[in-house]
This record gives sequence, C-alpha cells and structure tokens, in this order.
Amino acid sequence: MDGPDDRVDEFHRLHSSGCFVMPNPWDAGSARALEQLGFKALATTSAGFAWTLGRADGHVARDQALEHLRVIAAAVSVPVNADFEGGYAVDPTDVAANVRMAADTGIAGLSIEDSSGDEAAPLFELDLAVERVAAARRAIDESGTGIVLTGRSEGFVCGRPDIDETVRRLRAYADAGADCLYAPRIDRLEHVTAIVSAVSPKPVNLLINAPFTTVAEAAQLGVRRISVGGTLARAAWAGFLLAARDIAEDGTFSRFERLPDVDGLLGD
Repeated sequence: MDGPDDRVDEFHRLHSSGCFVMPNPWDAGSARALEQLGFKALATTSAGFAWTLGRADGHVARDQALEHLRVIAAAVSVPVNADFEGGYAVDPTDVAANVRMAADTGIAGLSIEDSSGDEAAPLFELDLAVERVAAARRAIDESGTGIVLTGRSEGFVCGRPDIDETVRRLRAYADAGADCLYAPRIDRLEHVTAIVSAVSPKPVNLLINAPFTTVAEAAQLGVRRISVGGTLARAAWAGFLLAARDIAEDGTFSRFERLPDVDGLLGD
C-alpha cells in the first residue's frame, strides 16, 4: 500500500467480506510488531495510549490524541482505525471539526461513541447521539478521505447493559451514516447475533477482551471485524509488573528468561 488513499481502500475492502482481526497497539513499536506478525489492519486504543502517559483512560487531550494518530499511522503501512472516543466534544458541530482534523492524520477509519461521562446519565440522549454520528459522517464526506466511520454504543461499558437499547442505538447510527457498528463489552454470543442481525448488511466490530469466543466462532456468527481494545497493553503491563515485583519484593530476576528479540523483530 503506497499511501493513505490505498489504505482507506484496503480498509473498506476488509469490511466487505469475511472476518479480520484488528489488534490495538499503544505506541509505534507495538504497532510495527503487530504488522510484522501479519495483521492486515490495526486500531489505536485510548486506554493503552493514556497509560503510556501515566494517565487513566479518558484523560488525554484532543491534540495529544491527534498526534498519537499521526505517529501510529506513520509507523505502519496497513490501515489504522482510530479510537477517537466521543470526538473530544459534545456538540455535533465541534465533533465534526475534530473528525476533520483526525481524517487528516493518515488514519483509515475512526469511531465515535455515545458515552457522556455523566454518571447519572452515562449515555447521550439518542437524538443527540445520532446527530453526533451524522455530523461525523458529513465531516468525513467533506474531507474527501472516505475513511470508515464506526458508530459505538457504550451501554455495556458504562453500566447500562440493555441489549434492546443497544440494538436500537446501533440501528440509528447505521441510518445516520456509520459504516460499521460496535458495542464494546458484549460477551454473550446471543447478543452478538442480535446485533449482527439488526444492522445487517453493515459490518459489526466485536471486542474480545476475554476468552469468551474465538475468531472462528465470531466469524460464524457474522462478525466482520474483531478488536481487543486495551487488552494487549494490559497483557504487556502484566508481564512488566510481575518482573518488577519480583525485583522489588524478592530481589530476584527470574522473569528475565525466554524474552523476545525485540531488535530482531523491529530491525530493518
């Protein structure tokens, strides 16, 4: 793939049939490693990136996120989908402006989610949520980039695990112009089937952040795209913390065995 347009075209092609895994790197090195392993597309993780800055998820400013997208997109030749959270704005006009900036970073797609950050009402009212997706759609169309727009409903993340409401929202986002639909933290196969059926023929992204299914099984259910969110980053943190605790608590270095040749993996 020679440039951003080629990667956007390839990303659309990947969504047209079959099922592909789009793992989530958190920096340029992890992105390059995943590309070396043969993955055909990647996605950023807002959580994994925030942790590299010593922050919790949701505590990264828009401009830092945009620069991170540029770094990841420039590090690899495969399509990159952006975890663009809620568009770093509430008002649809502001969401559109931010989406236009994101579309200029070299990414091949991005997602807009409907969580509000308000504990009392953790999801935006449906009309506003739909307007935000529609605004993102217009911004992409006006940008001429053709990047893939994913509409996300966060009910199962923010304490509103209502599959009927999730389906209603995803259908509305599909009608508002989302190319792909996504409800993270769905972990019941009957719920996956319900979502796939509800938004067909548009593709569905499934988050697999626990071993509740496999790629083959998800493909049989009609899932088109699989991501892992911040879970690869958490796995890396797990190995790091185990080794560091051995040193801090026991004065031993037993974890320093059978380690990967990172230079060999990333070297030109």
